[in-house]
Amino acid sequence: MSVLARLYRNETSFDFVGRKRIGFTISTILLVLSVGSLLVRGLNLGVDFEGGTVIEVTNESGASVADVRDALRPFDLETATVQLTSGGGDGIRVEAEIIEDPVEEEAVVAAVAAVAGADANDASVTAVGPAFGREITESAVRALVIFLIVVALFIAWRFEWKMALAGLTALFHDLLLTGGVYSLTAFEVTPSTVIAILTILGYSLYDTVVVFDKIVETVQISEGRRSLTQIINDSMNTVLMRSLNTSLTSLLPVGSLLFVGSYLLGATTLREFALALFVGVAAGTYSSIFVAAPLLATWKTGEPEWQEVEAAPAPKLDRAPPPKEPKKKKPTARPPAAGGGPKPRPPKKGRGRR
Repeated sequence: MSVLARLYRNETSFDFVGRKRIGFTISTILLVLSVGSLLVRGLNLGVDFEGGTVIEVTNESGASVADVRDALRPFDLETATVQLTSGGGDGIRVEAEIIEDPVEEEAVVAAVAAVAGADANDASVTAVGPAFGREITESAVRALVIFLIVVALFIAWRFEWKMALAGLTALFHDLLLTGGVYSLTAFEVTPSTVIAILTILGYSLYDTVVVFDKIVETVQISEGRRSLTQIINDSMNTVLMRSLNTSLTSLLPVGSLLFVGSYLLGATTLREFALALFVGVAAGTYSSIFVAAPLLATWKTGEPEWQEVEAAPAPKLDRAPPPKEPKKKKPTARPPAAGGGPKPRPPKKGRGRR
């Protein structure tokens, strides 16, 4: 039987705990790359976090990014972010630093509109001050901290504190990987990104809680007759197909938003949101299987009760083996019983002569 067939029938026997070093090594490499990119390159924060001016016009003349940058050069805005939106470049979006002088702002808008061949009165201009961006950043960090505290308290109350610590480690693992991808790809971090990150943290937590709940259920059933490594491996193999199915059904629509919607159809406003969801769902599934559960096994194996179970001999069967069936004897021919069988008829009397 193939691995895929056994996977769908929950008949797998993967040794997740025994191969935990492989998962830990992969996670360490990814985390080092993510943290290094965050320290060196940082995040590309949008105007909602850093403040600035956003100008959007219709690109009727088919201007390129280089043409727009040339128009911004007299205003010392060469570092502004210029994007061609609406799929085939039907729109132009310029994100520049905050322009405090209203007269200069009107001149910049007129220059961009002239390059695009559009009317300056039809341009959309949005100005976000640095104070508002700072407030958004503080609110996002506050929401994240509150979420993590509530999650830790819930898991500690529902299960135990070591499971809460393992779950939080998996959450930070997913956060750093998502942040590293944003840093490497230079995608803009917007309020939609924050919403997506909070969503994927809840998804990752759900997957981890499902695994922990199955481990607790298996511990109660085993009644101290099985080691912690066997319990965690059996629990992981039981919920493995459920986790993979849930992840695939989530990644398919999110991947459609990311690759089809944002790249092929040009819906760039969905790109930051879809990227965070896609990376977060994939990282959450990976961390719940290869990080949270093996880490829990590492921390709990050293407890005295589990060490006693590991050192104890394998339990014997309480029931006796079934008795052997007696061999059947071949039937032997028996003589007919006395008086048995049909009785012979008496001879007919002949007629005598008279």
